[in-house]
Amino acid sequence: MLISEELLRAYGAETEVFEPAEIIFNESDVPKYYYQVVEGRIKLNTYNEEGKELIFAILERGLSVCELLLFIDRTYPVNAITFEKCKVLKLSKKSFEKLLDENPATSRDINKFLSERLYYKYIMLENNSSLKPAVRVKGALDYYKSFTDDQTKFSYQIPLTRQQIASLTALRVETVVRTVKMLEKEGVLKIINRKIYV
Repeated sequence: MLISEELLRAYGAETEVFEPAEIIFNESDVPKYYYQVVEGRIKLNTYNEEGKELIFAILERGLSVCELLLFIDRTYPVNAITFEKCKVLKLSKKSFEKLLDENPATSRDINKFLSERLYYKYIMLENNSSLKPAVRVKGALDYYKSFTDDQTKFSYQIPLTRQQIASLTALRVETVVRTVKMLEKEGVLKIINRKIYV
């Protein structure tokens, strides 16, 4: 967990349950709460002018949802939508700020987390600017594995479908399928029961 559930609850966080495909917030909404995933997965996305979905991140248990926008006066640039039934801890912006002011170690943890995410976002931007599908796909897989403590080879099951990888990398699904097979032959990843392990 990014912030312990006990500490969040001590500052007034409440549990909210969302059904599959439910919107937590929309693009252009004003951030009012700190959200942390307790169960389930949430995607951050937008839609381009043709209506094609672009996924920026898929957040799992223990991760926060667009917390960086609580530090600036800007609206959300993405939507937050659940994949499955989700349980989320929700803390008001004012209480979140008080929590950080009164808990310097937690504040440092948040700064470290934000720095790591920003670093990997730069890596993703660099990878997605490549004309080589293998660079884009491997970059996306490495980004998701970066959220875990265990970095040993093939220890992490990617929680994404081929379609979701395509949405993250701006590639066609067919290209992703071919690229994943090629990366498996090269020993970059393993496929077990159609699941990708890196």
